Amino acid sequence: MRTAGVLALAGLLTAACSGGRTAPPSGPAEPTSVDLTGQIRLVSYPNCDEMLSGLRAATAEHVTPWGLDTMVPMFARESVAAGKQLPTALSDTGGQSYSTTNVHEAGVDEPDLVKTDGKRLMIVNRGVLRVIDTATRQVTGTLRLVPEEQSWAPADLLVSGDRALVLFEGGGILPFGATAKVRPGPTGPRYVLVDLSGAQPKVLGAMTVNGSHVDARQVGSTVRIVVRSQPEIVFPQQEPETPEPKLLQRNREAVLAAPIDAWLPTYEIESGGASRTERVSCDRVSHPAEFTGTSMLTIHTIDLNGDLNGGLAADAPISVAADGDTVYGTRSSLYVTSNPRWWFGGPAASGEARASGAAEPPERTEVHRFDVSGIGTPRYVASGSVPGRLLNQYSLSENAGNLRVATTSGAEVFGASPGRSESGVYVLNADTLTQKGEVTGLGRGERIYSVRFIGDLGYVVTFRQTDPLYTLDLRDPAAPKVTGELKITGFSAYLHPGGPGRLIGIGQEADKQGRAQGTQISLFDVADPARPRLLSRFHQRDSGSEVEWDPHAFLYWEPSRLAMLPLMNWTGDGPNGSAALVLRVGDDGIARAGLIEHPAAPKPQRTDFAPADQGIRRCVVIGDSVWTVSDLGLKVSAIDTLADQTWIPFT
Repeated sequence: MRTAGVLALAGLLTAACSGGRTAPPSGPAEPTSVDLTGQIRLVSYPNCDEMLSGLRAATAEHVTPWGLDTMVPMFARESVAAGKQLPTALSDTGGQSYSTTNVHEAGVDEPDLVKTDGKRLMIVNRGVLRVIDTATRQVTGTLRLVPEEQSWAPADLLVSGDRALVLFEGGGILPFGATAKVRPGPTGPRYVLVDLSGAQPKVLGAMTVNGSHVDARQVGSTVRIVVRSQPEIVFPQQEPETPEPKLLQRNREAVLAAPIDAWLPTYEIESGGASRTERVSCDRVSHPAEFTGTSMLTIHTIDLNGDLNGGLAADAPISVAADGDTVYGTRSSLYVTSNPRWWFGGPAASGEARASGAAEPPERTEVHRFDVSGIGTPRYVASGSVPGRLLNQYSLSENAGNLRVATTSGAEVFGASPGRSESGVYVLNADTLTQKGEVTGLGRGERIYSVRFIGDLGYVVTFRQTDPLYTLDLRDPAAPKVTGELKITGFSAYLHPGGPGRLIGIGQEADKQGRAQGTQISLFDVADPARPRLLSRFHQRDSGSEVEWDPHAFLYWEPSRLAMLPLMNWTGDGPNGSAALVLRVGDDGIARAGLIEHPAAPKPQRTDFAPADQGIRRCVVIGDSVWTVSDLGLKVSAIDTLADQTWIPFT
């Protein structure tokens, strides 16, 4: 007999080929305006025949002599010196406070490799899910989710009550009972639902998607997963010396002959030892007036605490004929954005134009908003676009009915082009995604390295040789303006609130030529937006921190005013290669409180597929202790002295 959790997950997509369509805007779609800040309308296909005709035509226009070469963007998952954050949530259970994942929006959880409810610590690393009792400091449950040869595969967690969703970005296995069903290889992202209520974690079911994982967000027990897929079209084999025009023509003919199934996203549901393949139906696919046909975004909905009466049987996924690389979520909205020029060989120009060397159209970021205020299928609200390219999800912020968007225009992917690039902030109506106001001209010849919006204020860091920190007044959405500017060496790749009138920046110090010199943590006085000041800076030469590209690794513990972050030294000076740096943040300065180090990794055995790394990845506060996590294990340290208390090895 299948559990309620299995049925909740398995029932997710049972209506994929029947009814329940998302209501489209009324009236026929008009061509998208060339105005880069105009609204883009999104409409549903009336039937499969019209969908096939439209997708064939769009894809044929954007196919190249070498096929659909829209590779996953190199920096799609926010890895360019940027981050995710809001002040780490402070929770309480049985009188014991604990930290939670460092996220962008309060109340909107994001996948990470560590989760805690104060009583348990759940960790997924090297293909194994572990549950640790925080009172006894003992591992109470383990569950291997991938075979050893796939233990390198990155995974993250989302948790609600006694249910955990483990998110693998590609492939894996699903164990049932005493046996393990080994898949023939990674076929796409895989989402495994696990029951944590028993003595040992137990798999309830799984979903494997044909595509690539973009991101996920959780509000309450409801998880929204965004996946990108490409059409599965078989192109003719290329022959040596074939002219490009002929290759292009043959590929176009292959596109125009492809069936509708080539575009419709598919996914596999596994539960109770059985599996079935589902496909998004035509009436659940929408499209903008202009689209490339080269990719599809799909939003899946899973209620981690769902049961037979949870209504999930009608919550089929919805798809949009669009690209996607960045996800930003609030409690009621889910935004998915894309910038075609982030996709190498992507749809920034038609296949014919690219083959002939024609200039690409102006760069812009497309924004799609979905209403996720309910527990079921998201509802499409609006689409729009702004000039330039986003850095990451922190370039977006919804506040008081407005969406603020920070972008850089005219910058090359691998760095700014002097005299060409500049950045700006655009304010859009969140309901229509039409523009209300803008402020441009920030950091000419530079690009954005970090963004932070706090209420009616905005902070933007651009960099090429020096780090201008701009402060912005966003109280009037029709007339946002720069109120202050601070130029210092280096840059902040991540900005975090440090209390009233204070801002913490984590990044790299740099010399006058812009060459990175090692990790720096800065404390800024932003109490007067017209006069931002640098109060204090900590600098560790020849080092870097994971926080620079993944701020889930950063922890600011407000009760003790401690900042904690992993630190890797390149020269071997200082800590043993890797440690957790703990800093005390005062009103006027930052001081080093100490380091937490893990034992050195043992020499890898000949049979090891992925040798363990002693590098600390995360810091968690539970009660009066700091818990640090690496591949090797957990260390518990006193929060006041950082003295070692317990070492929990992962065996």
